[in-house]
Amino acid sequence: MPETTSKTFFSRFSRKTIIWSSIGIIVLIFIVYSIVKPKNSNYQYVQVTQGPITETVAVTGSTTPTSSVALGFGSSGTIASTSSAVGQVVTKGQVLARLNTSDLNAQIKQAQANLALEVAQGQSTTVNVSDVQKQQDVLVANAYHTLLSSDLQAVPNDVSTTEAAPTITGSYTGGPGDYVIHMYPSGATSGESFSVTGLENVPGMQASMNPVPLGTKGLYIQFADSNLTSYGNTVWTVSIPNTKSAVYTTNENAYLAAQANREKAIADAQAQISNTSGSSVTQAQIQSAQAALQAAEAGLQNAEIVAPISGTITQFDAKVGQFASPNTPLVSIISSNAFEVDALVSEIDVGKIAINNKVSMTLDAFPGETFTGTVFYIDPAQTTTNGVVGYKIKVAFDTSDPRMKSGLTANLTITTNHKDNVLLLPQYAILQNDNGTFVETVENKVVKDIPVKLGLQDENGNVEIISGVTAGEQVLNIGLKK
Repeated sequence: MPETTSKTFFSRFSRKTIIWSSIGIIVLIFIVYSIVKPKNSNYQYVQVTQGPITETVAVTGSTTPTSSVALGFGSSGTIASTSSAVGQVVTKGQVLARLNTSDLNAQIKQAQANLALEVAQGQSTTVNVSDVQKQQDVLVANAYHTLLSSDLQAVPNDVSTTEAAPTITGSYTGGPGDYVIHMYPSGATSGESFSVTGLENVPGMQASMNPVPLGTKGLYIQFADSNLTSYGNTVWTVSIPNTKSAVYTTNENAYLAAQANREKAIADAQAQISNTSGSSVTQAQIQSAQAALQAAEAGLQNAEIVAPISGTITQFDAKVGQFASPNTPLVSIISSNAFEVDALVSEIDVGKIAINNKVSMTLDAFPGETFTGTVFYIDPAQTTTNGVVGYKIKVAFDTSDPRMKSGLTANLTITTNHKDNVLLLPQYAILQNDNGTFVETVENKVVKDIPVKLGLQDENGNVEIISGVTAGEQVLNIGLKK
């Protein structure tokens, strides 16, 4: 009986020992495994790719006319007449307003009389300077007339025009400028007509193969083709003088020589008078009278507001009966169809931009449309607005658009640089700190910082990697983006 009990006890003890020993071993194995097993880091990677990258700068600007002027009278006086209004289209040389010139005309007549008196008093001298001057003035005027009138040509505004050019003849008596001839059909029975703008404004005239007056300054126009309707809606320009003529340089030199000869002849005559007893005083008086006459004539010229450019009136504050002060802006003109975009670029971005950079633009006024242009001006001086420094740039449209107006908001994307076949990473894979610029990789389960050199960055967040990595290499996604 005792032997049986002893065996039972040891049998139970052995089973318990085995069970607890097994449990202990399992726990020990788990603890050791937990200590030595590699941890799951859940790293995300980004691959270095290869491809093109385009650097851009985005700014906002507004459309402005390529040319604009503010005009006023050069003299004071009461406005006697006006000939335009806001919104009207005017041409270069057109008179827009005049002052009452009765006083100025009286001053000119008085100055002319004084000059005549001084000349008469000086005629007793051995040489009459006034006669010399008149003679020389005629020679200069003749040379100038030849310069303006020689070899005038009608040139088509559209270079693709194949119609024979009209012939320009006559003796021109005006000043320099352009005649612009607008052809248009006037019906099957009457043929072709034309109107003239520029130096003169001439309404509809009947085109003919015979000479027809081109305005009132001595020129005539004659059409070469008997089928006048073939001229269609063409536009022709007659530039005075014709600087492209083969005789222009010769005529210009002759005109300059005539001016030089005039000055010498007058100076020689004046010198001869100065050598005559008492005549130098008379000559001084003549010159004073001439200066007074010139001042009076200048005052008459300053009594008109004349359009220096062709365009549209945006301000017209000249009113008949109103007193005008000198140099007070009363009229503003902007060019009709030529616009550009002005924008302000931050000092951070201005170093990236260069002349001839291409620009893509959207205008709030024309949703869904894209316009293209080119940077043609970068202001070398800063513009400070509310304490922020910027630099003005100007962008020219590649093509004009008749819908364009001043002051439209424009959103510009300026292409400043482009490279093909470069190494690329997203910005969120780049680490930048006080020690430099890095990407992170894992080697032997250890995270390492790899220095990299950056290049261009595009608007999509891609960055050019100049050195530090190779194509296809995996780096850590520091930003944890996919």
